[in-house]
Order: sequence, then C-alpha cells, then structure tokens
Amino acid sequence: MKVTLERTELLKSLTHVHRVVERRNTIPILSNVMLQAEGGNLNLKATDLDLEVVESIAAMVETPGATTVPAHMIYEIVRKLPDGSQVVLETSGDDSTMEIRAGRSRFALQILPVTDFPDLTAGEFTHSFTMTAGGIRKLIDSTQFAISTEETRYYLNGIYMHSLDAGNGLRFRAVATDGHRLAQAELEAPEGSDGMPGIIVPRKTVGEIQKLLDDPEAEIKVEISETKIRFTIGDIILTSKLIDGTFPDYERVIPKGNDKELRVDRDAFKEAVDRVSTIASDRGRAVKMALSEGKIVLTVTNPDSGSATEEVAVEYDNEEFEIGFNSKYLLDIAAQLEADTALFTLADSGSPTLVRDEGSDEAIYVLMPMRV
Repeated sequence: MKVTLERTELLKSLTHVHRVVERRNTIPILSNVMLQAEGGNLNLKATDLDLEVVESIAAMVETPGATTVPAHMIYEIVRKLPDGSQVVLETSGDDSTMEIRAGRSRFALQILPVTDFPDLTAGEFTHSFTMTAGGIRKLIDSTQFAISTEETRYYLNGIYMHSLDAGNGLRFRAVATDGHRLAQAELEAPEGSDGMPGIIVPRKTVGEIQKLLDDPEAEIKVEISETKIRFTIGDIILTSKLIDGTFPDYERVIPKGNDKELRVDRDAFKEAVDRVSTIASDRGRAVKMALSEGKIVLTVTNPDSGSATEEVAVEYDNEEFEIGFNSKYLLDIAAQLEADTALFTLADSGSPTLVRDEGSDEAIYVLMPMRV
C-alpha cells in the first residue's frame, strides 16, 4: 500500500476515529486503526466492538491495499508534523511495518494484519430518517448531563430516544435520568421515524456524535434497528450498539399537579446559586431555597467552613415554604435553559420540582429535592 495525502485532511480524520479507541486494550488489534487505500480514497476505521467510526478522505493512491496501525500513535505523529505538509503512508514489502514520511521526518510503525480487524456487522435497519445536525445537538445537549454513571443501572447509562404522538403532532423525544434528576427534550418527528422502537443510545456514542456535529445546518441520516443505530455525517459513518435494557416509565416521574409557580431571571439565579455553593462541601452540595412573596433566599451551611446566604428577586405569590436541592444539579439545569426567565413549578418540600424555559415545552427538567 502506498498513498499520499494532505496532513490537515489526515489529521482531521484521525481526530474523528482515534477517539473511539480505548487507551488500554487486552485485544491488541482494538488499539489499531484500519487504513484502506482504494480508488481515490483512503478509508479509516476504528472500533471498540460496541462503536465503530468509518471515514473516507480523498488521497493519491499509488498502490491500493490495507493495513492496521496503532491509532493513538499515528494520531500523535500526524499531529506533530508540520502544517501544510504532504504525508506518504507506505507499507514495507514484507508487511511488517508501515512508513510515514513527511518532509525530513521518517517513522516506521509496527502493523497488524487487516484480516484480524473486527467488523461491527450492522444487519438490517428497520427505520431510516434525516435530521439536521442542529436538531440532534439540541436533543443531546439538553439531556446528556442527566445520564447516569452508575454501571449497576446500565439501562440509565444513555439517552432514551423514541417517537410518540404527544397531542401536538408526532414528536421525537430524548430522555435521560440518573434517579435524582430527569431531562426531556423533543422536536418535531422527522419523516420515517413513526413506529420506530424506543432505543437507549450509550453515553460514549452520544459523546462521539456530539463531537462530529460541526455544521448545524448539515443533514444527518439516522438508521435504527432493535440493536444498532447508525449516523451518516458527510463522509463519516458512525455505527453503535444500543443498550440492551428497558428504560423506566419516565412519564410517571414528571409531576402533573404542581401548583406553585416561581419565575426568576435565569442568569441572576444561576450566578447566585454558584456563589453560595462555593461554601458547600463536595459530599453534601445542598442549597436551601426559602420561598416567600417576591423573593427567594438561598442558603448553604457547611459545618466545616461556614455558611452563605443570598436573596434573589422572583415572581412568586404563593405560600411560604423551604425546599432543598443539590446545587450542582441546579446549575446543570440552569446551564441548559435558553430563555431569560426560568419557570419553576413546585408542590412542596418533599416532591419533585419541574423546571423549564418560560413559554416553551420543548425541554423540561425534573429535580428531586434534598433534605436540608
């Protein structure tokens, strides 16, 4: 195999594929990226057996062929090559090494046979539709922070996506929860998504897709089966296994009868919570909210370091009461809100609270209270 291409193009593509490769691998071939030169293209492919990324870039192919080289090593080498240089990739005659040449630099990397490289067989996809990159990013950004990191509840380690008839037409909805908070975002369902199975997209896949969505206007092809999901983003194809589990009935968690409404300036609230939580310990991040007419008083008490209080002007004219929240969870939700005014719908100090942008139902957040 012998191929010549621009360093910038190669680096961009390696950046996309090498992230899939785990730093530590018990199976040597999984540490490698597959390079395949044919026609006028170089195809790069990397996998961790659950997730696979393939990208095709234009190249001058003198000798077609395929090989596999250590992914993180080739990425670091190409990253350090001079900008604007032409890179030559050539395998040795005995197929034991691949040479990388650019300017006066020469590298020889150990290679593994391409026949050992695993293929994530996709099988049949039952549903196929197109979404804008901006739409997918909005769903992910609004919900990703609530994905659980508890491995024991593996079915919460991703974003649940499904289409449903919500009374205002067919909607495509994304939901994530860790048992303490829940995030739900939705948009108009794309054509072809009707009747798709409810799927749980793993956390790592979600993170990788997010990094590939550069142009918000770009059209992304999404294909879904019972066990896999595939995204086609320009010349990049990302295929991933889905989490094999049942997502809990999240609708039951979303409070329907909360009758106390509180409106507050999003930025003023966020900054006040951030300030008072400075004093909170890492273990107990509780912030107490005392609600009374026209104001809330935020209080944090840490027996080891002291206390902090701050008053924030709000629109509230219901009965006075106190409720506690995890300050980090409050800040995570506040960071996702887009409108200038946040709307909190509360019931009492022991029931979940609903948070959303005023005037919009596209994203809603549920937060469980803490004892303070």
